[in-house]
Amino acid sequence: MTITKVPLLDLTRSDAALLDGLRGAFERVLTSGQYIMGPEIEGLERECAQFIGSQHAIAVSSGTDALVLALMALGVGPGDEVICPTYTFFATAGSVWRVGARPVFVDMDPKTYNCDAAHVRAQITPRTRAIMPVHLFGQCADMDPLLALAAEKGIPVIEDAAQAIGTRYGDRGAGSMGAFGCFSFFPSKNLGCLGDGGLVTAKDANLAETARIMRVHGGKPKYHHKVVGGNFRLDPLQAAFLRVKLPRLPGWTDARRRNAAAYEGLFRAAGVVASDPVAVEPGSIGLPVRVRDHIYNQFVIRTPHREELKAHLAKHGVGTEVYYPVPLHLQECFASLGHRRGEFPHSERAAAESLALPIFPELAPAEIAYVAERVVQFCKGSGR
Repeated sequence: MTITKVPLLDLTRSDAALLDGLRGAFERVLTSGQYIMGPEIEGLERECAQFIGSQHAIAVSSGTDALVLALMALGVGPGDEVICPTYTFFATAGSVWRVGARPVFVDMDPKTYNCDAAHVRAQITPRTRAIMPVHLFGQCADMDPLLALAAEKGIPVIEDAAQAIGTRYGDRGAGSMGAFGCFSFFPSKNLGCLGDGGLVTAKDANLAETARIMRVHGGKPKYHHKVVGGNFRLDPLQAAFLRVKLPRLPGWTDARRRNAAAYEGLFRAAGVVASDPVAVEPGSIGLPVRVRDHIYNQFVIRTPHREELKAHLAKHGVGTEVYYPVPLHLQECFASLGHRRGEFPHSERAAAESLALPIFPELAPAEIAYVAERVVQFCKGSGR
C-alpha cells in the first residue's frame, strides 16, 4: 500500500472497533429513560476512580468545567491568585479568570514542558489560594517537590490532568495526588467522549461532596441551596460511551508508546535528533524528553523552522498541529496582567518551535515510517 496521506487524528478507526458496544450503550440509555444523572454516571465515576487510583470521582460536563468546579469548591474567587504555567491550553488560566481570580504564570522546564517547584515558589504571595500544575502532553509534572511546597505553605494543589489520564508518577496516578484532579474527555483525548465531558477526582470526602453539590447548582436537597454552584453535569449517554471505551485505554496507551518509540528510533537512525533538545539547531529536531511515565496525548517535536516543516508536511499529506502558538501571558485577553514578551523565555521558545505529529493508536507502521521520512527529508534539506 502506498501512503500519501496521514491524518493528525482519525477517531473513526478506534470507534469502528467499538460500534457494537457503543450502539449497545446508546440502546441502554435510550430504553432506561434516565437522561440526567443516574446509574451510568455512578458507574463511570466508580470505574474511573478505580482506574486513576483516587478515592472519589465526579463526572462533569467538560475538562474546563472540571477546573472551574475545583476552584469553586476550594472557595477561590476575586482577590485570590492561582499559580499555573503559561505554556498550556487556555482553559487552565481561563478557568481561574472565570471565578474572578488572577492567574499567576510560571515558565516551564524546557526539557519536560511542565512547571517546577522552584518557579512556583518564587511566585507565592499571601494571596495565593491554589497551585495548578499541568501534566502536559501526557507526562506528569514533578509532583513531589510541588506537593511538599504546597504542604509547607498550606496551599491546595489542583492537578490539570486533562491530557494525562492513565499516566503515573511513581506508584500514583495523575489526578490522584492533589486536592483535586481535573480530566477532559474531549474527543481527541486518549479517553474521549462522542462529544464533551470531564471528570474531577478528589482525596477528601468533604471536598468531593462539595464538588458534587456544586455540580447541580449547589442544591442539596433539590431546590435547597446553601451555596451557588453551576450546571456541570455529564450526560448519561456520554458516560455510557466512556464506559465502553475505558477498558480499552491501557491497550491504546501501549500503542501510543510503541508509536512514539518507532518515531524516535527512525529519527535517531537518520541522525536528525539534536543532542540538546532545548537548543535545537537548524537541520535537526528536538525530541520529547521522558523523565517519567508518558501516555503521549501528543508527540511533540521542536525545530527553529517549525512553520516551514509544518508546510512541508502538509504538502505531503501529513496532519500536524501547533500546541500552543501563543503562551498565555501574551494572550490579548490577559493584557491587563501587564506581562511582556521575553518574560518567560522557555515557554515563548517552545511556542515558536513545537509541532505535534500523528500519534493515535491505530497508526500503521507504514504511516509512521512515511511521516518520519518526510521529517527527515526536510531536516536534510531536500524538502525545502
